[in-house]
Amino acid sequence: MFTGIVEELGEIVRTTETGGDSALVAVRGPLVTSDARHGDSIAVNGVCLTVVDVDGGTFTADVMGETLRRTALGALRPGDPVNLERAAALNSRLGGHLVQGHVDGVGELLSREPAAQWETVRFRLPAGLSRYVVEKGSITVDGISLTVAEVGDDWFSVGLIPTTLKLTTLGAKGVGDPVNLEVDVLAKYVERLLGERAAGGAR
Repeated sequence: MFTGIVEELGEIVRTTETGGDSALVAVRGPLVTSDARHGDSIAVNGVCLTVVDVDGGTFTADVMGETLRRTALGALRPGDPVNLERAAALNSRLGGHLVQGHVDGVGELLSREPAAQWETVRFRLPAGLSRYVVEKGSITVDGISLTVAEVGDDWFSVGLIPTTLKLTTLGAKGVGDPVNLEVDVLAKYVERLLGERAAGGAR
């Protein structure tokens, strides 16, 4: 489990195909590897990956074909920056919201509107996700916990403060770039429970 508060802006070092459609990804991140061990979880652009090995300030992780197909990780190349976060500790503050590191879909950056102290950024929502996104609710974009400013049938917008623009990948993303999206898991649980209640009432 994560919080969506990015700890470090890391970098893809290399991606090595390991047979079939899987890959071994090496990521440089001195902070997140400072106490990392084999089997630990680290979120890379919002995707929960399991540490296979640590060498200095770089860790490697296996990425299955399913993950490459259903997230934007497959588009990353050596030198690309990535948002990194270690799994949350039970005694730490929950600064963002509950993030699983399980990407629900890949969105697309549609527009950027700079202002004096912040920037409004709009993203396209994949089909089927808009019902989980509400104004003032939480959403994870490339592993960053953000508050939804506005939402439409197939888009949503967020306001980015200077810190987010400077310390995460969103500061350099351009129109058309893909982003990993994870909706608030609480919304999915509520939908499931209400659906079961409605089905029970119908019977």
